[in-house]
Amino acid sequence: VGAKLFGSSLFPCLYVVGKFCPFPSCVQGPAGGPGREGNPGTNGIPGTPGIPGRDGLKGEKGECVNEIFEEPWRPNYKQCAWSSLNYGIDLGKIADCTFTKLRSDSSLRVLFSGSLRLKCKNACCQRWYFTFNGAECTGPLPVESIIYLDQGSPELNSTINIHRTSSVEGLCDGVKAGLVDVAVWVGTCSDYPRGDASTGWNSVSRIIVEELPK
Repeated sequence: VGAKLFGSSLFPCLYVVGKFCPFPSCVQGPAGGPGREGNPGTNGIPGTPGIPGRDGLKGEKGECVNEIFEEPWRPNYKQCAWSSLNYGIDLGKIADCTFTKLRSDSSLRVLFSGSLRLKCKNACCQRWYFTFNGAECTGPLPVESIIYLDQGSPELNSTINIHRTSSVEGLCDGVKAGLVDVAVWVGTCSDYPRGDASTGWNSVSRIIVEELPK
């Protein structure tokens, strides 16, 4: 620390060796701007492995599942058709269609479509139904349709002769795999006399059989 002479006067001025102070006292200047960012540092050394955790609680006992692989379902259906059956019978088989059923645990969907007619002078009833290898369906119930005519004037009823395209349709379970004779029959209703029935007049009649998964 020392003093320096400026001009003709001696001004006391404090200074540090190597630093010149031109004024009686040194004033601190404003702060400088931020410096540039430095270069990224190198990756650190990997840490040591941690201590293994404790064993978890024992889980509940699982269920054993047996996987069942089944073949994909394949469509299986058949149609039998006739032109102008013109069956005038009142009791008996109308038509049949042989079908190959692939599985015993499946259902059969059956459909008969054709013109049906019933006429009589007194009250009468006729029933059209399906059989499977000669027996009606029992799983769960028969597949059937009926036509009933009430008693009216003999003159009027004796001239009624209306043929309408109708259908007999349903599902049947419990039919075993293999060849199945699917047939449509006409018969009487319980507790009613039969009339004059006609099936398949002047039009196409058909039976459609389809195997369906349950």
